[in-house]
Amino acid sequence: MRVLFVDDERDLVSSLSRYFRLHGFETSGAFGVAEAVERLEEVRSASKRFDAVVTDLRMPDGDGLTVVREVRRLLPGTPVLVMTAFGSVATSVEAMRLGAVTMLEKPVPVDQLEREVRNAIADAREVEGGLLAAGGAGLVGTSRAIRDVFDTLVRVAPSNSSVLIQGESGTGKELVAQAVHRLSRRALGPLVAVNCAAIPEQLLESELFGHVKGAFTGASQTRQGRFRLADGGTVFLDEIGEMPLALQGKLLRVLQERAIEPVGGSKPESVDFRLIAATNKDLEAQVAKGAFRGDLFYRLNVVPLVLPPLRERRGDVSLLAAHFLARHNSGKERPLRFSPAAVEALERHAWPGNVRELENLVERLAVLKGEGDLEVADLPGPIRNARAVPAGGAVAIGGEIPTALPPEGVDLYKVLADIEDRLIHEALERSGGNKNQAAKILGLNRTTLVEKLRKKGALKGSPGSSEN
Repeated sequence: MRVLFVDDERDLVSSLSRYFRLHGFETSGAFGVAEAVERLEEVRSASKRFDAVVTDLRMPDGDGLTVVREVRRLLPGTPVLVMTAFGSVATSVEAMRLGAVTMLEKPVPVDQLEREVRNAIADAREVEGGLLAAGGAGLVGTSRAIRDVFDTLVRVAPSNSSVLIQGESGTGKELVAQAVHRLSRRALGPLVAVNCAAIPEQLLESELFGHVKGAFTGASQTRQGRFRLADGGTVFLDEIGEMPLALQGKLLRVLQERAIEPVGGSKPESVDFRLIAATNKDLEAQVAKGAFRGDLFYRLNVVPLVLPPLRERRGDVSLLAAHFLARHNSGKERPLRFSPAAVEALERHAWPGNVRELENLVERLAVLKGEGDLEVADLPGPIRNARAVPAGGAVAIGGEIPTALPPEGVDLYKVLADIEDRLIHEALERSGGNKNQAAKILGLNRTTLVEKLRKKGALKGSPGSSEN
């Protein structure tokens, strides 16, 4: 096991290195932030690693938080222990948010430090193994964007901190919640999921907190709520942005007091749970509009996990497509596989429905094709004709729509009309011609979509004609 000690006190680094070597460790020392970064870069370039880093907080050329950041950037997954004689609550919180395993107050007895280092290394290895298992649940990817998420995930999972998962629909928020639970110390406890948008407002409080017999009409018996069912485990509140304001206040009290009061009850009941919440909304914007409580947002947002849309995960589309195909290839003489040209087309597509859209596409192709090579001709029109997503992340929709203003200028109204036509066409194709579903995809009222179709002559060539 290799440990890096970072401190401007040379005698301390020397004595710690000597003690740890006598107890079976390999050690390296750095006498400041700059030297620590050099050591980390050397190890990274040699494709090696440290099993743990122990750093002081205050040093003449910087602070230990910089070391934590650089470890996270260069050697993700390596545990960092911070020692300081000048600790504060704010600094401790920031260190934990950056990925430090623990804060230790100087002077630290050397035998205690050894125990902390050994525990941190053991936890890191357990988490790393668990993350490999989590890949089987669909957490697949090697892009920088998704690796940043994985890095934060493995750091936060062993803690008891609340996690707020944010991202567009279809990015895999529920899979990430499952992975956080699976990699936590509560993995043997239950994971209880609640979709706040799927339960009527008048029933959600009872669903979460339970109720006593006779609390309301129809309450013929006492019922345990989801928080009680999750005792010793994890509660996952999906679509938290849809929770009514009145209920947000009650949830805040539960998070503060770690106790629930069933509907109709008069005695609080202690509960032990870890909270994970998810949303596709910008909760800070919701707070600014008064649609979400600011105090609850800050309680939830202890550790934010922001999932990137698939269009920003360069190189992951082919990996995910192969991962989803593998589910359908068992026992086939000629297993399904995408041709190189088809892979290129998949990579060019903007994937507005994100990973869920790709997964559904692969399932559809597997059913229709059965076995053999999947060619470009097998892909839906919008994917066959997609242009590459520009490096800046703006979506090029297809055809001759410019991604930059050409020297000769453009007919803006024609370009916008073309974009609208193509998006409506794609929404109708994805929904099988169902106008209700297409309108939801586009964020329109059905009547608005129908009126647009009427004016455009039903978008010549658009799929389906369902009046639903």
